[in-house]
Amino acid sequence: MGDKFGGLAFLPLPNREPDRDGFLSEVLTGWKRSHSAQNFTMQTTRRRVASVMRLADFSGKYPWEWAPVDADELFDHLRGVENLALSTVRAYQTDIKLFCEYATNPEYPWNENCGRLFGTTFSQVITEFNKARHVQDADMGPEKRAFTLEELQAFFDLADLEVERIINSGRKGALAAWRDAVAFKTAYGWGLRRDELRHLGLVDFSRNVKAPYFGDYGILRVRFGKSQKGSPKKQRSVLTLLDWAAEAVDDWVKRGLPRYGQPVSDLFPTGRGGLVPEKNLRDRMRGFLDELGFPPGLDLHSLRRSYVTHMQTEYGYDTKFISMQVGHEHTATTTIYTLPSPDFAARELERVLNTTLLASNSKLLTKPTTPSGKASR
Repeated sequence: MGDKFGGLAFLPLPNREPDRDGFLSEVLTGWKRSHSAQNFTMQTTRRRVASVMRLADFSGKYPWEWAPVDADELFDHLRGVENLALSTVRAYQTDIKLFCEYATNPEYPWNENCGRLFGTTFSQVITEFNKARHVQDADMGPEKRAFTLEELQAFFDLADLEVERIINSGRKGALAAWRDAVAFKTAYGWGLRRDELRHLGLVDFSRNVKAPYFGDYGILRVRFGKSQKGSPKKQRSVLTLLDWAAEAVDDWVKRGLPRYGQPVSDLFPTGRGGLVPEKNLRDRMRGFLDELGFPPGLDLHSLRRSYVTHMQTEYGYDTKFISMQVGHEHTATTTIYTLPSPDFAARELERVLNTTLLASNSKLLTKPTTPSGKASR
């Protein structure tokens, strides 16, 4: 029997129970179509469906049998046992909440059919008592931090040295190590997110007539920026600020990419074609950080944090300008990234104290003026 949505009504047949799995599949299919109509990406849709199935598998119940306590137990497991990040658990909560909102919406027939078939209906299991609130722009924990300038220099030096070590040992992988070293410098040099970095192409660089000394690498066009809900990837142009970063990319394009033996359009490809996996970059970076013995809190995103911090505290660029460079919609987000170094704090303190002392001395050294109309004694 069909309904107005083109799906099956799943009426029970004689001597046969209603098809629970088939009904759930039909509800999820309808939810997927709803996502498509709202312009969500397939990746977002798959993730949300997986979140729903995760709760179903964990609780051993179909969604119309869920209660808030089932969601509580899942989230407690994700945090206490799997030790997932707060942002990840909140994503699970949001996905399940959206599914319940869709399934209980009277504009769709799911609750009506569910009550007729199974004697129960969908209900919202994410409430104010088990939903984490998003109260700030950044989810990073207090341990996450930017590189100091000394740490950054040591990290880049080790990345360059790794290429020489592989060549001298006669092992394979020198080209991949070179690629990753340039990728790390590019992530810092233009303040890029991981996905933005991986999707860079040769066509994304262009000249800047206002800064000809950067050659062909004066402007970087980011085409895979962080998207808003239901919107395509945001694009932006990033002005080149560091000459050594442009030189590293230029050297890689001229001497590194041709070694792949075939024309490539991606800036950081693999030997088999395609984009460099994020896991490869993450693993290599972790190896370098462990070898250097740096304190915890550094990861691939720390290169972007460092760019935001250093461009303001070490190079003196305006916060609004850096906010535009990194694609932040609000400067308040940029200030969260900015963690002044001890050297910067010391310089600022010295500057303020010197200004105060100069102002104080000028008052002491300046001869008091005689009030108008009165003779001095």
